[in-house]
Amino acid sequence: MNPFFRKALLRAPLFIVMCVLGLVFATPLLFMFASSFKHDDAIFANLTSLSAYVPDATWSVANYASIFERSNLPLFLLNSTIIALLVVVGGVLVNSMLAFSLSRMRWRGRGAVLSVVVAMMVIPFEVIAIPLLTLVARLPWPGIEQGAGTWHFAWHIGWFNSLHVQVIPFLANAFCVFLFYQFFRDIPPELDEAAKMDGAGPWALFFRIILPNSRPVIATAAIVLFIAAWNQYLWPIMVVQGEAARPVQPGIQQFFGRSNSWGQIMAYASVVTLPVLAVFLAFQRQFVASVAGSGIKG
Repeated sequence: MNPFFRKALLRAPLFIVMCVLGLVFATPLLFMFASSFKHDDAIFANLTSLSAYVPDATWSVANYASIFERSNLPLFLLNSTIIALLVVVGGVLVNSMLAFSLSRMRWRGRGAVLSVVVAMMVIPFEVIAIPLLTLVARLPWPGIEQGAGTWHFAWHIGWFNSLHVQVIPFLANAFCVFLFYQFFRDIPPELDEAAKMDGAGPWALFFRIILPNSRPVIATAAIVLFIAAWNQYLWPIMVVQGEAARPVQPGIQQFFGRSNSWGQIMAYASVVTLPVLAVFLAFQRQFVASVAGSGIKG
């Protein structure tokens, strides 16, 4: 038998299993997108048939028009976009710098810090939410105030109802630190020695040698940080009371309380889901290359 066909036959079962699993995971998304173009009656009329996963003959974009009219969705999307971008850019820089220090430099206490990073990977956010809330309630933040007809600089106590309270606590991510650490360890140390012989210091080594060779793991960390920032729900509810700094996830709960139309709710959920899908599709090749190349080892 031709080696090509033999290899194809051996991979056929795996390919079939992957297609089935992909269809299973895609089914809820297909139902959500299809329902967002339907009236409520049409959504519940064909739940037991395949037509529930495709728009029907009466499909329209009325649900999408309604969610922008009945909610402050553009502002929520803008807030979530700003928060996610700042978390991704700052998180990639902060986590990669710590991982570089742990993997490529030698200093006292390095093993203890690495152990703390690994231990923090198993601590859920709910455990530290209340202590973190107490901390940000007492932290100062610079601002401008108007008094006696003039504007002057002042320190405000508390970070509530702001974007930075949703960004700064999530820049450091233990999983991303460990991911960068594992990848940096696999970069040949000969590159460090050659750079040092050319007079490069730690900063030049990090920005000119390590980061340019770490694009797959940077893409993976960006996906992880973006999804975590975009899907934040508990923390914004705790620290944001007004709409000015509210992101999309608490916004969908607010909209759910205002509307009993499942078509509109599905449209809102579709708008919130599309950026996550777009980011993953844009970086999926680098994500797979990072997992396959660096290996997330226990």
